[in-house]
Amino acid sequence: MGVGRLLLRATLGGFFAGHGLQKLAGWFGGGGPAGTGAMFEQIGLRPGRRQALAAGAAETGGGTLLALGLATPAAVSMLSAVMVSAVRHVHWRNGPWNTNGGWELHAIVLAALAGLAEEGPGPLSLDAALGIELRGAPVALVALGAGTLGSLAASELGSRLPAPAPPPEAESDAAPADEPVSADR
Repeated sequence: MGVGRLLLRATLGGFFAGHGLQKLAGWFGGGGPAGTGAMFEQIGLRPGRRQALAAGAAETGGGTLLALGLATPAAVSMLSAVMVSAVRHVHWRNGPWNTNGGWELHAIVLAALAGLAEEGPGPLSLDAALGIELRGAPVALVALGAGTLGSLAASELGSRLPAPAPPPEAESDAAPADEPVSADR
């Protein structure tokens, strides 16, 4: 099943890397660090910009590693952390079904990641070429567990920070629109 695992890794890894670049660089219609950071602040991931950069780096780095089949357990850990965070902070309250904004697609991705960690990236991978392929049920459990712990730690650390203060209103010499302008202004 070398070709199947290669296609699975390339698809998952490529889309994860793209999502990461949306956060890091604003590519592919993404909000970049500022836009993603503001959204993360709204869902309680603080500080938003730092959390956006961390998620973007995990997705870009983990997705690239997964696509290459290099350090596959580490890639699974990084990507599962992002998936667990998305479920916990956005999708869980909506139930399982994607039609309601739920977590079903995240569960499918997590299951695919677990399968790759357990079975290994396959013979068409850098792990196999370098002779460093790790696989098995313990590898999958450790990778998913580390991702879950990473998600919990990032949330916990962020929850201890105060909510950001609203931006100060810009001061202007211009008169408000509903006030007449006097000669001494």
